[in-house]
Amino acid sequence: MASESTELSFWDHLDALRGTLLRSLAAVCIMTVLGLVFRNFLFDRLILAPTSPDFFIYRWFPLHSDVHIVNLEISGQFMVHLRVSFMLGLVLAFPYIIWEIWRFIAPALYDREKRGVSRAFLMSGGLFYLGVLVGYFILLPVCLSFFQGYTVSESVVNSFSLQSYISLFASMVLVIGLVFEFPVLIMALSSVGILTRPMLKKGRRYALVAVLILAAAITPADLGSMILVSIPLYGLYELSILFSKKEAEQ
Repeated sequence: MASESTELSFWDHLDALRGTLLRSLAAVCIMTVLGLVFRNFLFDRLILAPTSPDFFIYRWFPLHSDVHIVNLEISGQFMVHLRVSFMLGLVLAFPYIIWEIWRFIAPALYDREKRGVSRAFLMSGGLFYLGVLVGYFILLPVCLSFFQGYTVSESVVNSFSLQSYISLFASMVLVIGLVFEFPVLIMALSSVGILTRPMLKKGRRYALVAVLILAAAITPADLGSMILVSIPLYGLYELSILFSKKEAEQ
């Protein structure tokens, strides 16, 4: 049977959701302060490191990046500092946010559903950070190398605005981190009986098409980068099938 929280009124659930959101926001704000305080380390050692030709990834792969970043707005650097600090707050507070979400939905689950969903939530933090690492150390350098070397004319020099670089950084790092949560979603839906292993296997062809479209949307317009991104993304789908299989056999 479901837990006693099913007997709570609508307003009780709404109040619980409000508490979850406020505590999660407070955690993000606390972690955001770290980005505001350690500005030099955040930008020189982390955010802007892939723009330097000395970034260690370029020693291992045939990539090159010597990006010239410029600021074009009066308050641009200040606003970027706030934005990046908030991004850092989200990344660092992510495990706590996941725990808050789990604490909110767990009472509404049956006992047989809690085991599978709890495992999915436990894995979510690791997969998110794995996606962040893949985006930071692989996808972002690939994109920077491509765009830095691409010109329509030798008379046009590539200099990127700070705002455009941060947007690329967010799409390559944070978005990929969220994409890596896909197996967690599948595992949770499988645990409550919404998705099954046969359904996922039948959808392989559609998943491959969706992965190729997504890879084309988030990478430069070259085949190599598209394939590089497609491989881990499709691997996540196969991983989702594996997770669904394990839950179905229990």
